[in-house]
Amino acid sequence: MNHTLDQLDKAVQGTVVMSAQLEEMAAKFNDDRVPPQWENVGYPSLKPLSTWIPDFLLRVEFITTWLYEGPPNSFWLSSFFFP
Repeated sequence: MNHTLDQLDKAVQGTVVMSAQLEEMAAKFNDDRVPPQWENVGYPSLKPLSTWIPDFLLRVEFITTWLYEGPPNSFWLSSFFFP
């Protein structure tokens, strides 16, 4: 995700060529939709981009906490599935 954002930023500035994939990503951002490149590494959802990102970050935080601090007392079940 960081790489695609960096590439899109450079393409908008004109320092790299704007590919069809980056152009599609920019169009999705303008429509508040999740780019397909991100759904491939994140999770598919019908949520708009503005709510998908915080949810994605919460899922990453949940798994990271579990990894470093051990299993939680309760589990956020929907974080394991694609709603």
